[in-house]
Amino acid sequence: MTTTVRNTPEFTLPAPAHRIGGLVTAGAGAETFTSTDPTTGEVVAELAAGSAHDVDDAVAAARAQFEDGEWSRLPAAERGKILNRAADLIERDAETLAALEAVEMGKLYKDSVAGDIPATAAVFRHFAGWSDKLTGQSASLCDIGPQKRFGFTMRQPLGVVAAITPWNNPAVIAAWKLAPALAAGNTAVVKPAEDASLSTLHLVDLLGEAGLPDGVVNVVTGLGSVAGAALAGHGGVDKVSFTGSPAVGRGIQSYAGSTFRKVTLELGGKSPQLIFPDANLEEAMPWIAMGNFYHQGQVCAAGTRVIVHESIANEVVDGLVAFAEQAVIGDPFDEASTMGTIVNQKQLDRVMGYIEKGRAEGADLVTGGNRLDGPGLFVQPTVFRGHNGLTIAREEIFGPVATVMTFKTAEEAVTLANATEFGLNAMIYSSDISRIHSVVEKLRVGMVWVNGWGVPDPALPWGGRGGSGIGRELGKSGIEADTEEKTVHIGYTGL
Repeated sequence: MTTTVRNTPEFTLPAPAHRIGGLVTAGAGAETFTSTDPTTGEVVAELAAGSAHDVDDAVAAARAQFEDGEWSRLPAAERGKILNRAADLIERDAETLAALEAVEMGKLYKDSVAGDIPATAAVFRHFAGWSDKLTGQSASLCDIGPQKRFGFTMRQPLGVVAAITPWNNPAVIAAWKLAPALAAGNTAVVKPAEDASLSTLHLVDLLGEAGLPDGVVNVVTGLGSVAGAALAGHGGVDKVSFTGSPAVGRGIQSYAGSTFRKVTLELGGKSPQLIFPDANLEEAMPWIAMGNFYHQGQVCAAGTRVIVHESIANEVVDGLVAFAEQAVIGDPFDEASTMGTIVNQKQLDRVMGYIEKGRAEGADLVTGGNRLDGPGLFVQPTVFRGHNGLTIAREEIFGPVATVMTFKTAEEAVTLANATEFGLNAMIYSSDISRIHSVVEKLRVGMVWVNGWGVPDPALPWGGRGGSGIGRELGKSGIEADTEEKTVHIGYTGL
């Protein structure tokens, strides 16, 4: 089913330009690129297409603020107050931020108002509380001859953090990168995805309104191949935090290795949902379906490898089909819609290409599989039955395409779950606590959800292993990743 209501709330576009050193600027050149509404095909904005020169200016502004400005020298509690004010402003402008994401990338407006934007504010609040709690450790050391010794560690900000963000959850992922970096006293340069720059620009404007000094956070909009590449490889950056494709992540890691810079890389996933015969399917099916179809499957943590015990496979498939066929696919601003659009034509073609590949390789198409007519980039939620050897079961599609496969034993389920290059997260559905703990231990992933699925909580670390990247965001691990630990030895003479 589709809906065609267009009831867009009133909102104001942020200035479609860079933010460098407190200035809103078109940058060194006159080049622009177009942001297009995937629902209507209409142009949303012409944004400044940043160059390497613009990146130089942004990094220089961040470096000057870090070396000679006030931010890293502010008392930590004062930094926390500013980040808390930013959270207040994010909550105040939740409808504007949600509208910008809906109009630029087709995400459901109601989902962003209720979920993504409150989560963005929560991240800033969490790390505001960490600002004055970055403590070290101390130790009484062995004497050296007559000299006594004492040692301690301290955590200091790295300097300039480069944050390169994706289009699927732009505001909340920008918060994951910026909030801990700022709480620790760093400055930053952000390069948002070209398909979703507007909510990030508005977010950074709110940081300025909250009291962040000029130059602490700078934004260069533009193409990944130009502005993103220039920022990732810039010699004036102390750390690169990137969320995006494995191909780009490999390049960033390679360069960082040659220059000995820190990196945090979150590179997507192909996550398994393990459904055991004792699972409460009545409670589990909404979560299993959400893990496949939320935000049209354009989620790095999507659980599109549905690995289910053979005794209940038909029930799970029927449940997924029911959710898929009841979906209301339509305008992201329509309250009745339960699914919006694919972000752009390239991504739509990618999704449809994988669906065709699934058919060609012999997977059993149970429901969906078609693009919907109309100007919007809509695709039906799709369910295949198949096996782990299929391309659609191995490669990240980033679309609403589920592949259901079966297992006989728990050992087989774990083997299937781990038979992937990715290792971001996994889901387990079971009522057996012993089985749950046993399986959790064996899964090669960064996070496990048990009897549910959702947005990572800022209190706990988030990140993957293998092809899903390295490092952690959020939690204590996330903020410590934006610091350098220094050890101090003190020698003294006893009384």
